[in-house]
Amino acid sequence: MSETLGQRVRASLAREIRPEVAAYARKLGEEAGALGVLFYGSNLRSGSLEGVLDFYVLLPGPQRERVWPRVSYREWEYGGEVLRAKIATMSLEQFAAAATGKSRDTTIWARFVQPSALIWVRDEAAREAIADAVTGAARTAARLAAALGPETGEAEDYWRALFRATYRAEFRVEKPGREDSILSVNREHFDGLLPTAWQAEGIAFECEGTELHPDLPEERRRSILKWWNSRARLGKPLNVLRLAKATTTFDGAADYAAWKLHRHTGIELKVTPFRARHPLLAMPGALVELLRKRRAQR
Repeated sequence: MSETLGQRVRASLAREIRPEVAAYARKLGEEAGALGVLFYGSNLRSGSLEGVLDFYVLLPGPQRERVWPRVSYREWEYGGEVLRAKIATMSLEQFAAAATGKSRDTTIWARFVQPSALIWVRDEAAREAIADAVTGAARTAARLAAALGPETGEAEDYWRALFRATYRAEFRVEKPGREDSILSVNREHFDGLLPTAWQAEGIAFECEGTELHPDLPEERRRSILKWWNSRARLGKPLNVLRLAKATTTFDGAADYAAWKLHRHTGIELKVTPFRARHPLLAMPGALVELLRKRRAQR
């Protein structure tokens, strides 16, 4: 296995991105004084500008907010087209700690073992630090996959075990088979990733055809599962806490809700200054208007 995990991750992060997305990332990074901006999600895979672009903006210094990341929604007109973005903002220091399994988080490493692109950085030092963090996410995910997966199986069997466990730990409902969808649409990304990550993590394994057999000593397996169980118990409470925070700190929440509503129903609700400043207080009035317009549609 000639390619190291770090080399593989760096090549993946350097993938080609549409210039409109790159321009948006630069704008977000420079305005925030960030170290770097990661792009991920379905639009990364499809190359489409439709829907919402997903960014992580990574800041210098220690994490300031105890509940992270901070989420916002923005619209930006570029080249005659309105680009919509959901932006998660946190410190690189906290991102790296979460990616490498040093925090109680159950989301960062599971998210960033999947494809992402580093499309704007302040400098080369920041590029290396972010690449190291994403490499750490792959190692964390692969380590847990070895402990959760079968004694012998194909790589996808281990990834399925991992994603199913993280979905159960989080406060969200995923359709059955969601893990299969992730693996199928990102087949090239995951092809060969698991043994490369196991090698980086110091997990010996045997390979016969497409079958893998990790040689994970029972003591280490127990240690990994103990690490995971302590985090899984906190997964739902942490997600609830983040959702509660988002109701008061989701910048642009009214614009985001109005766009989603129009996209799925064709109903357009005007975002007044009051609705923009106080989305929760404005919700009853918006609901009355929505019901009136739905009746008019029929």
